[in-house]
Amino acid sequence: MSNSIIIIPSRLAATRLPQKPLIKINNKTLIMHVYEKAVQSQIGEVYVATCNQEIATEVRKNGGKFIMTDVKHTTGTDRVFEASQKLNLKDTDFVMNIQGDEPMINPLDIKNLNKLSKEKNLNITTLAYSIKKKEDYSNKNIVKVITKNKISDNSTIEALNFHRAIKKKSSSHIYQHFGVYLYKYSALKKFVNFEKTENETKEKLEQLRAIDNNMKINVIMANYFSSGIDTKKDLEDYIKSFKK
Repeated sequence: MSNSIIIIPSRLAATRLPQKPLIKINNKTLIMHVYEKAVQSQIGEVYVATCNQEIATEVRKNGGKFIMTDVKHTTGTDRVFEASQKLNLKDTDFVMNIQGDEPMINPLDIKNLNKLSKEKNLNITTLAYSIKKKEDYSNKNIVKVITKNKISDNSTIEALNFHRAIKKKSSSHIYQHFGVYLYKYSALKKFVNFEKTENETKEKLEQLRAIDNNMKINVIMANYFSSGIDTKKDLEDYIKSFKK
């Protein structure tokens, strides 16, 4: 039987929000907010993959698990892969990559992503939401995914492409992408060995490397909205919502 693990890549390199993982919200650091949501999903062991001793110390003192990784990694996926290698996984195991700045992520979405992916034995899966605002289509900070068909609850639909900005009428199946990924370990190994593609570099979207190399990404509808924290305003908005 295949196992599932969650790996949260985290480092102290953010320029827009310095020391981001260690910022405290309601007396708890951002990285621990995310870590605890991952644990609550109960799909498997949870680890933080980091190259910074300060983050490792924070996770350790709060009873969490961490794996030290190379400082030279340029992507979270590379960091997740190094950490997963150290865990001696089987090719049939599943590795979920949850970003360390997603404290709003709902454990039920993590659980559903894992459940559907394992039931259908999928290689790479991710999450998406319906787009609510017209201006979001042209907002480059909101990544869009175009799918083959309409996504419904408990269905998985193939992603055709990902864009930062897009014309609304270019497809009837456009969603807001939520950058959480679940990889079968064999697919993760394959993915990290591909060279960066022109589309990936141009759009600054790592998932396009999979699309460009004919690796299928399946998309599942998230039931709960989550927004990552990249800027001071994001942080302020999250603190307001947290207090509510």
